[in-house]
Amino acid sequence: MSRSTRLWIVLGLNLALVGVLAAVGAGAHSLGVIAVGADYLADAAAIGVAVMAIWLAGRPPTSARPQGYPKATAWAALVNAGWLLVLSVLVMAAAIQRLVAGTHEVHGLPVLIMSGVAAVVMLIGALILRGDDDDDDDESGNLNMRAVLLDTAADCVAAGAVAVGGAVILATSGNYWLDPAVALLVSAVIAFHALRLVRKVLAQLRPSKTSAL
Repeated sequence: MSRSTRLWIVLGLNLALVGVLAAVGAGAHSLGVIAVGADYLADAAAIGVAVMAIWLAGRPPTSARPQGYPKATAWAALVNAGWLLVLSVLVMAAAIQRLVAGTHEVHGLPVLIMSGVAAVVMLIGALILRGDDDDDDDESGNLNMRAVLLDTAADCVAAGAVAVGGAVILATSGNYWLDPAVALLVSAVIAFHALRLVRKVLAQLRPSKTSAL
């Protein structure tokens, strides 16, 4: 299965979940579920960038672009990882604000069910992205796919963590602070890995500053 096909499948999975997660998160007063939904929407946009980059990288050279677009997928990886980093910081800020100001009641059952479903769907997406039948020597393309795989794996872990928090809230009929606390912890872990990927992509792009995209 080609890279583009894998990305289109995962794009469909993300879009299928966005609206449901937003609605459930708002109804359950769960920052964790809303954050997961926002993350999936951002990932859908990032996958669109990745698909466009693969298309650009595969275009033949022209007189205006004699070298083609050899770095297009690397730039896409940078955009994707950078956006994930920004989004993680925004969620962390919202979680801290909710922890400081006090957390309102969170409905544990819908959080548990919807986050559990989202975690399973994103696990399937990560497994789809993990296999890659394309050229393993294409370092830029591999970084591009790795960026999307990181996003998808992070989505799976984040949704799973939110589901665990929902289960605890449901079982204890309280501990509502767990919802923003889980959102804060997961976002911090995602931000750390996104920052590592940003540094790796920048290291690859540095020697070719004067080359075409």
